[in-house]
This record gives sequence, C-alpha cells and structure tokens, in this order.
Amino acid sequence: MLTKRENAKAPEFCRDLATFSVVTALRARPEMPSVIGNKETQSGKMKFKTERAESNPTGVNGFDFLIGNWRVHHRRLKERLANNREWVEFEGTSIARKILGGRGNMDDNVLNLPGGAYRAVTVRTYDPAEKLWSIWWIDSRHPGPLDPPVVGRFENGVGTFYADDTFNGKPIRVRYLWTNQSDAPHWEQAFSEDEGKTWETNWTMDFTGVP
Repeated sequence: MLTKRENAKAPEFCRDLATFSVVTALRARPEMPSVIGNKETQSGKMKFKTERAESNPTGVNGFDFLIGNWRVHHRRLKERLANNREWVEFEGTSIARKILGGRGNMDDNVLNLPGGAYRAVTVRTYDPAEKLWSIWWIDSRHPGPLDPPVVGRFENGVGTFYADDTFNGKPIRVRYLWTNQSDAPHWEQAFSEDEGKTWETNWTMDFTGVP
C-alpha cells in the first residue's frame, strides 16, 4: 500500500462497493513467485502455532480466520525505501465480513494516526479456477482509481501476495504476508526495489479479537 496503497484501506463508503469496478478489475494477474516458507520476516513477527498447522484454511476459506471484529496495533516506517528505522505506532479497529456468496470478503478499518484518524476498506476476491486471491486496499482520503491488486494464496499456514507498482516514480515489487491464522493474526507489507531480491518491511498489523 504505496501511493494510495502506502497511506494505507466508512459505512457510507462501503455501501457503494458493490457498484465499483472490483469485479472488472479481476483482469490481469502478475506472475506469481514461489511462496516463501515458514521463516522469520524482517519485522521478526512471523510466528506459528504448531497445534494449528494441519488445520490452517486454504483456498476460498483462506481468510475465514479474519472474519469478525478486531482491535489492531499498527507499526509503520516513518519513511519508506530511505534507510529509515523510525517506526510510528498507532491503534485502529477492523470489522471483516464475507461477500460475494463466500467467494470474497471485505473489512472496514479505522486507523488512528497521530495526525488524525481516517477510514479504509480492503476488498478480497477469490478465483477458484486460478486458486488465487486478489486484494485491493481503498483509502478514504484517496478514493480514486484502484492500485493494482496484490495476488497470491495461502500455503503451509502463510498467505503470500504480490503486485508490481511504483513508489516515488520508481518501479517496485509489493508483498503482503499473513501469518498466525488464529485468534491473533499478523499482517505485514514490504517493498522491494530489486525485483524481490531484498525486501524492506514497512508496515505491520497485529490483530486482537473483540467479543
């Protein structure tokens, strides 16, 4: 999440989602690199609950763990791809539900940045033929044309999703990782300037369920 993706994804806003061009945007999908294995990421936050290893959902059920209400702790680099190590931490909320008869889901987010709160929405759709998820992040501050979706799947308890995009006028590779398909999911975003040889993690979210 970089241009608009970077700055991120409101009840009024969500009502219009069925009419925008998410479905038609299911067109081109980037070529998928192989999914990474179960290893620690740059943020040091990738952990796995071994007792859930055989029950991690995949396919169209891959995001079932996320459906519900959450408190979210965010950590975000102050500057990206600038050798910066200063993290900004803030809180937020997220409410996720299924759409499209179970072949998709969306979440409505409030992000309480130090400079002021904003809203964002994630829309995810599943292609059963390709066995791939496409994910869009929609920032209420910039609700114009959508960024390219990140595309990928869950394997061995890790959801890995990629897109090609630009940042500050330069081509980059974008990666989302989802781990801990449990009652404490973890998400992170990373950018690569060298076609995926090295990655800089610039944003993480840790979720805590709300009864």
